Amino acid sequence: MRLFVIATLFIGLTANGQQADILIKGGKILDGTGNSWYYGDLAISKGRIVKKGNLTGWTANRIIDAKGLIVAPGFIDVHTHIEDDEKKNPQAGNFIYDGVTTVITGNCGLSDADIGKYLQMIDSLKTSVNVAALIGHNNVRKAVMGSVKRDPTEEEMVQMEAIVEKAMKDGAVGMSTGLIYIPGTYSKTAEVLRLAKVAARYHGVYASHMRDEGDSVTYAIEEALQIGREAGLPVQLSHFKLSGQQNWGRSKETIPMVIKARQEGLDVTIDQYPYTASSTSLSTLLPDWVLADGRDSIKARLAKPAIRNEVKKHMLQRLAKRGLQHFSFPVVAYYEADTTLNGKSIEEVNKIMGRASDAINEAETIVQMMEKGGAGMVFHGMSEDDVKAIMQYPFNMFASDASIRIYKQGNPHPRGYGTNARVLSKYVREEKVISLEEAIRRMTSLPASKFKLEGRGLLVEGYAADIVVFDEQQVKDLSTFEKPHQYSTGFKYVLVNGELTVNEGTHTGIRAGVSIRKQ
Repeated sequence: MRLFVIATLFIGLTANGQQADILIKGGKILDGTGNSWYYGDLAISKGRIVKKGNLTGWTANRIIDAKGLIVAPGFIDVHTHIEDDEKKNPQAGNFIYDGVTTVITGNCGLSDADIGKYLQMIDSLKTSVNVAALIGHNNVRKAVMGSVKRDPTEEEMVQMEAIVEKAMKDGAVGMSTGLIYIPGTYSKTAEVLRLAKVAARYHGVYASHMRDEGDSVTYAIEEALQIGREAGLPVQLSHFKLSGQQNWGRSKETIPMVIKARQEGLDVTIDQYPYTASSTSLSTLLPDWVLADGRDSIKARLAKPAIRNEVKKHMLQRLAKRGLQHFSFPVVAYYEADTTLNGKSIEEVNKIMGRASDAINEAETIVQMMEKGGAGMVFHGMSEDDVKAIMQYPFNMFASDASIRIYKQGNPHPRGYGTNARVLSKYVREEKVISLEEAIRRMTSLPASKFKLEGRGLLVEGYAADIVVFDEQQVKDLSTFEKPHQYSTGFKYVLVNGELTVNEGTHTGIRAGVSIRKQ
């Protein structure tokens, strides 16, 4: 029915003559398939691509001269965390200036528990990007059980299944897990499997922030693959990486696991951000058991000397595994209790607090920051060689793992501003790790196909006019770890649903994004 509507719309538009709302003329078209570029024009009317080819004789309200520029489908970021930031910054400049026209949120088990209500809010608010959503296991569990560390009762399990089912009926594209976060980390495989089976009934995807991305990464991958096999649904392995210096080079183990699973018939794909640092909560440095039941319970546990010492011992053991003598690898992204510490490593924070410069005192600093509410962090500790090896795997998408950035707030990971531009400049143009055609396929048709985003991801007549026009020689990520709040450059024009959202490199203020509900 949807294809019929699209086809009817296309026929109706073209039957009326050679008039379009927007014409993009003379560009090098990369249609998203991975095929080589070719010269051509695009005609856009009523939010859709109505004609492509040599459109001599066509007229339009606006003509974009794309000579010397790449014309491609708008990029689809499959791993974002925009919840709670949409209202603060609906223009989503960090995504738009990086060529992103559609985001998938609700990753890592973190989402609104009521997906229907959430997507209604998106349509009411109007963002500059299209938004699709996963239902997050952590929030489903919290809605039924809170943050307790135990197995669900059968009654609670049925309640969780009902939340997932409603979310899928309301248009969620799948279910996500965050198995290193509270309370997801307390769940066992059988619990996740039961909920994944619900998502499978509605042809959803299982997207997993796995149980471990370091020492036990192969076990974590196998658990995710097992859930996909037994539930009968596609698997997306989120921000695929190897954390910790002791795990550098293990992409030689992990990538073959994915290849083998695909050869055996499992639809498994991965996503990646092109950086050697991750970003998450300071709490991930602490043992899981101390984080149960909310902030007051955490503070009460840490106030007990025996528990406090055990927590610090745990952190010191993990530091030693990395072969490090100081907590120099975690850097504060945002610490609400004292924003002057944003951008400082734990080693530096410890010195600022006047303590002796050793790992024991740095562990105490971490505990005290947790007692004051914790912090968002950037964790340095991945290998560039692994990043490149993972990038060369063909069923790998690029994803920012980022929120909508609030300009100049905190010291966030630069991936929120520059993921796609970094791939196109550093890894395509400069280092030639992958080709331009392949990079665009990974940013467009591959994610659209995986998450079943109908009518998007390709430059095809009848498809939504989500389009980026950029200079392949000038596109560049400017955001750095030291100065993250800098927009990418080189994207001359960005259209979202046929509306010119970036015009000659400047956001027009137009917010033409819509919610995308899985049918």
